[in-house]
Amino acid sequence: MSVEAWTWTIVILSFALYLGIGYWARVRETAGFYVAGRGVPPVANGAATAADWMSGASYISMAGLISFLGFDGAVYLMGWTGGYVLLALLLAPYLRKFGRYTVPEFIGDRYYSNLARVVAVIAAIFVSFVYAVPQVRGVGIVLSRYLGVDVATGVWAAVLVTAFIAVLGGMKGITWTQVVQYVVLITAYLIMGIALANLLTGNPIPQLAFTFSDFAVRLSELQVELGFKEYVAPFQNLSALNVFLITLTLMVGTAGLPHVIIRFYTVPKASDARWSAGWALVFIGLLYTTAPAVAVFSKYNLLNTLANKPVEEVRQIDWVQKWEQTGLLKLQDKNGDGILQMSANPDVNEVTIDRDIIVLSTPEVAKLSPFIVGLVAAGGLAAALSTAAGLLIVIASAISHDLYTRLINPGASEATKLLIARVVIFLVVVLAAPFGINPPAFIAQLVAFAFGLAASTFFPAILLGIFDRRMNMQGAVAGMIVGLVFTASYIIGTKYLGWPNFILGITAEGIGAIGMLLNFVVAYLVSRATPPPPEEIQHLVDEIRIPKGSAGSALEH
Repeated sequence: MSVEAWTWTIVILSFALYLGIGYWARVRETAGFYVAGRGVPPVANGAATAADWMSGASYISMAGLISFLGFDGAVYLMGWTGGYVLLALLLAPYLRKFGRYTVPEFIGDRYYSNLARVVAVIAAIFVSFVYAVPQVRGVGIVLSRYLGVDVATGVWAAVLVTAFIAVLGGMKGITWTQVVQYVVLITAYLIMGIALANLLTGNPIPQLAFTFSDFAVRLSELQVELGFKEYVAPFQNLSALNVFLITLTLMVGTAGLPHVIIRFYTVPKASDARWSAGWALVFIGLLYTTAPAVAVFSKYNLLNTLANKPVEEVRQIDWVQKWEQTGLLKLQDKNGDGILQMSANPDVNEVTIDRDIIVLSTPEVAKLSPFIVGLVAAGGLAAALSTAAGLLIVIASAISHDLYTRLINPGASEATKLLIARVVIFLVVVLAAPFGINPPAFIAQLVAFAFGLAASTFFPAILLGIFDRRMNMQGAVAGMIVGLVFTASYIIGTKYLGWPNFILGITAEGIGAIGMLLNFVVAYLVSRATPPPPEEIQHLVDEIRIPKGSAGSALEH
């Protein structure tokens, strides 16, 4: 069977399975829609959390980022895994014990303020929408290449499948779909990594093949020969300050992402939330320890296949022809010598490779079997769809539960609440699709921005809400607004309005850490200059941290 035939077969079977689970898990009550009835076992929730969080950026783009950034690309590995340590130790069990459905609901009730709730809703929608766009973009890329449809068609297919699962099953349907999607994506990624490692080093374990071979050094030498920077040398693409700040931003951003936090509301009790985070870290680690090996092997193969080769010979390669058709790979013989030059100098370089295609093209570049090519494509779809579904639930619950039910119509029936949530999901996918078709940045960069916004808004408000009984409404609201406005302004200005990185050369990807610090400082100063929270709120904060009664809600004690 051809690559396209295998891909069609695997994708159709996996999509049918996802849709079947969505139909099986359909719900008729808000507890099932928002938090899966709080009945998800920790191991299953860990797998669902891993799939929810290992988005198209982790699967499709991360190895591409590492292959282009080299040593400095480790910021994504350290940041995106380190955040789960913060979640497990500082946030997850306490939020589960609080016993609510959403992050804005925690902030609204903890800070006894509808204004705080509204600010949190706005931030949740903003962060989740920014994060959702690259997911549907990732699906569009996969479908456009392997199924022969244009990116726009692929994007619309993605949003419709995701919307169907989310609308029918809510968090319950999404959870069990994500468990299956994790199995699909990790199987595909590991098979690709094992095949690559065995082919290039004779060692089938990617982590060991990468560690105990000289491939990274060989890649570094090859890049220097071609005029690129050393692969293994530190701080070639990012300064030491930016490496630190991007890592910190991704860590606290992970701990503050609403679609990740909401997963810990789905387990039976607080201790299960901590176990879920532990299992999620294990499941995530399987992919994240494989990614550096895939990055090195993929980049080495690409350079050897394309650099200093005759243009016409390269254009005869099947995978080159098909990726050129997508516009994500471009070959230009600028000097007319018939030989492809690859160089760090854009005026000399004749090969343009979109970073988002590194992983997806790797099986074909390495001449692996068509089955593996199709499986890797299905894995990319699973990664993007699982995260997109989780983000849809966050946006739907923020609008239907936190705005409509809590502020506009507190007496709404279960049927009305579910109807509002489902309508919101359809509206969001309709809005997200055009951005996915024409994104303002490549996938992993957009995701990094979402993490920065989460770091500068939610993490301080949640952490202080749990551990600082003196933190009040005024401090939390002021901190969130300052963090959000500062971080969003810096990102938009430096990336899209031509501003320089005027704060110590800090990039947009790392500015969320500074926004977080501003949030903490402003929240602390304002809270100490204004009246303390009511006694019952201070007592509630103490109750959240008491181990007893973890199966219920702190508000019930």
